[in-house]
Amino acid sequence: MRAIVRHQFGGPEVLIEEERPRPRPEPGQVLIQVQAFGLNHAELYMRRGEWGDVAPVSGIECAGTVVEDPDGVLAPGQTVLAAMGGMGRTMAGSYAQYVVVRRANVVPVASDLPWDRLAMLPESYGVAWSCLQQCLNVQPGQRLLVRGASSALGRAALDLATMLGVRAIGTTRSARHVAGLQALGAERVLIAGVPLSVEEAGQFDAVLDLLGNSALRDSLRLAAPGGRVCVAGFLAGLAPVEAFNPLADMPSTVQLSFFGSFNFGAAGHPMDAIPYQHMADAMADGRLRGTPARTFPFSGIQEAHALMERNQANGKLVVRLDH
Repeated sequence: MRAIVRHQFGGPEVLIEEERPRPRPEPGQVLIQVQAFGLNHAELYMRRGEWGDVAPVSGIECAGTVVEDPDGVLAPGQTVLAAMGGMGRTMAGSYAQYVVVRRANVVPVASDLPWDRLAMLPESYGVAWSCLQQCLNVQPGQRLLVRGASSALGRAALDLATMLGVRAIGTTRSARHVAGLQALGAERVLIAGVPLSVEEAGQFDAVLDLLGNSALRDSLRLAAPGGRVCVAGFLAGLAPVEAFNPLADMPSTVQLSFFGSFNFGAAGHPMDAIPYQHMADAMADGRLRGTPARTFPFSGIQEAHALMERNQANGKLVVRLDH
């Protein structure tokens, strides 16, 4: 099978196409023919060696069809979504024609959506739903602030929030993203670097912080009494919060949580609890409006990584296989 392999850490040029043996599933695993896969910042960290020793074939999510399930739970030819479960880290990932995935991390869907749109769902929309529903518990009419809204995850969160009847406000670093974020339902779009007014402090029922540790104190300040803050990204860097003191830094009654998709498929975080079928149906009928920022062929992986590394993706990048 064709696979994109990394033999050393470095820039996009270390990702090269090779022929590798097709993997074989064991009990509890599923062999998937990959039709498309989304790109994620996690794969930049893996490629650069910032997450230590990881599998030479990257990729943490995909959309495709079942080839073999040794336990007979999923039928051959069935359309599935898959994410995490060690893909790209402890086992070969989805940058390939075929991938073996833990069955706990595979969810069947019935949909006629194009593969590149289905490939947006496993990670970006799955994480966005988990943050909005499980961590932030957003309700119709509430005010949600999405910090880092022009990212793939931020756009998915805006899209889902709008469908849920939530009043979503987004932040972005560039004014060129404003129209696109408004098209996904953002009530307002704030440009990063322009401080929020004093009146905004304590006004948001929920804050989804995709910037990470450097923005945490400010995100807590922006939450209303009884509000919630969820950290689910590190777009502004991985450096830890220095001298964090809950007594001084956390407003009373504001709840803080974190969500990482590495929990997918683990105890308490079953992937089949995420309504992927409902989201696929909502994409098909227009209630969810997200589309890939750009779709690349398999041979375009280096260009896609370079674009993502320059922070010029402007949304979800997807690779579509032609088999």
